[in-house]
Amino acid sequence: MQKRVLVTGAARFLGSHLCDRFLKEGCEVIGMDNLLTGNIRNIEHLFPLKEFSFYHHDVTKFVHIPGHLDYIMHFASPASPIDYLKMPIQTLKVGALGTHNLLGLAKAKNARILVASTSEVYGDPLVHPQTEAYWGNVNPIGPRGVYDEAKRFMESITMAYHNFHNVETRIVRIFNTYGPRMRLDDGRALPTFMSQALNNEDITVFGDGSQTRSFCYVDDLVEGIYRLLRSDYHLPVNIGNPSEITLQQFAEEVQALTGTKSAIVYRPLPQDDPKQRRPDITKAKELLGWEPKVERNEGLKRTLEYFRENLG
Repeated sequence: MQKRVLVTGAARFLGSHLCDRFLKEGCEVIGMDNLLTGNIRNIEHLFPLKEFSFYHHDVTKFVHIPGHLDYIMHFASPASPIDYLKMPIQTLKVGALGTHNLLGLAKAKNARILVASTSEVYGDPLVHPQTEAYWGNVNPIGPRGVYDEAKRFMESITMAYHNFHNVETRIVRIFNTYGPRMRLDDGRALPTFMSQALNNEDITVFGDGSQTRSFCYVDDLVEGIYRLLRSDYHLPVNIGNPSEITLQQFAEEVQALTGTKSAIVYRPLPQDDPKQRRPDITKAKELLGWEPKVERNEGLKRTLEYFRENLG
């Protein structure tokens, strides 16, 4: 029987790429999104396919899918600071109520569910690089707490359903990811730097630019997620690229790549902004045989092409 997959957050950056991957694997894909931060253009190329259907629905409300389901990929949530600072209640609700609803659906359908957690569960880390065993350094009442704690709760309730109801669960902790279909205005470093450079505006770096990030190309990330889903491992797994770079260096790379006249300027560092971010991917290598393949220079070229086509 053809595998049926529900992808929530299907019209968003990562969700749309996951829809593509499962269709390529011969699955029937049901996309679901309330379009709060998603864009229907990310999946409009899928609408002619009989193997794809779309539900315009908010997962914080009761979720019903007729027929059998094999897999549920829970990727619905605002994910950039600009979004979750604007929509704090919705962010908490999708991490709590949305996850609860989808775990209930997984239990009812006897489906395997993979939930999209984040490197933000580590907060502003005191351990570097971050391993899955690290419990994190999160400010629960700070401005970023609505996202960080929503994801931490997501992991807790997912483990509870696994342990108490024997639901087949998988948890991926996603580190910074980039590629085509990123929102141009989502406020994170890469889309901001690229948009500013292409418009010959000042490139704004928060703090002194010494804080680090690790950027993983979307195709690599999707491969890691797919392998985790198909594995028999139920504890959290980091998926990301351990190649670490300061935001100052990254801004300079974008300058060079775009050939912009933009200058780099500095702004105050937002509260609780992580100083270091780098995944330890030992577990992904050992359990999944996975590691990123796309070099940052190549990935940035592909992403720049998308930004040039879609900007302004």
